[in-house]
Amino acid sequence: MSGRAASLSGQVTAAYGRRFLVEAPDGELLACVPRGRQASYACGDSVFVARTSPGEGVIEASDPRSTLFFRAAPHRRKLIAANATQVAVIVAGEPSSSDELLARILVEAGRQGMRALIVLNKVDLEGPTSALRERLQPFARAGCTIIELSAQRDVAPLRAPLAGETTVLIGQSGMGKSTIVNALVPGAGAATREISRFLDSGRHTTSATRLYRLDDRSVVIDSPGVEAFGLAHLSRAEIERGFPEIAPLAGRCRFGDCRHRTEPGCAVRAAVGSGAIAARRLELLHRILDAEAAMQ
Repeated sequence: MSGRAASLSGQVTAAYGRRFLVEAPDGELLACVPRGRQASYACGDSVFVARTSPGEGVIEASDPRSTLFFRAAPHRRKLIAANATQVAVIVAGEPSSSDELLARILVEAGRQGMRALIVLNKVDLEGPTSALRERLQPFARAGCTIIELSAQRDVAPLRAPLAGETTVLIGQSGMGKSTIVNALVPGAGAATREISRFLDSGRHTTSATRLYRLDDRSVVIDSPGVEAFGLAHLSRAEIERGFPEIAPLAGRCRFGDCRHRTEPGCAVRAAVGSGAIAARRLELLHRILDAEAAMQ
């Protein structure tokens, strides 16, 4: 890369729109913008920065990424995190969680080869939790790891799964993600104020994606609440592969282009009929495919 030798290396630790906070290896923080309208970066990116003034710079380029976790509408994509190894989807019985949103996030995590956790928060709310626990059973049967906790009381169950990982925390608004972050990172509130000062984003910092270091080996990337997670960048086959209990059976259907709806000789529907696959999982696959097709 031209000019790389004169650049300062660092990691993006906060992102809001096209403004970024970059942390240098010595801990120095720089408020940065990208060079060029087409350049895009995400929390977790390893980047090269040219200083423009004290505490400010321009991001010139990034190192190759191991993963890039994002959601996409037909003509726009929203970068969430780079170089993450794991996704933790925060759900709760109150307010109501969307299992379709959960399934969509897990599809993208699987495409990236990232590990995935479902964190069932607010388990102290027994009634809503019991109902949600039942709705999560199809995910558990499909091999998803589910961790239960009450973040207001104790986040200890989450510490071991986060160890040694770079984990994206994601979920709908109201699931208690902020409570989890504050429990995991005692200085998170102060860090948010620092980010606000550097990005000069004030009231917008709740919409910023932020990276926190739990220790030398463990990182969490806190993303804003999401109510939708588009998969417009994925093909039908890629979305299907995001359902790990369905994808292997799809190859056994009589017809190679089987949609697992009314076609004869469908191995997937046969597995649903026998109880080997939860009916709700196939329903979610169809809902996602239909919704994405309608958006094209």
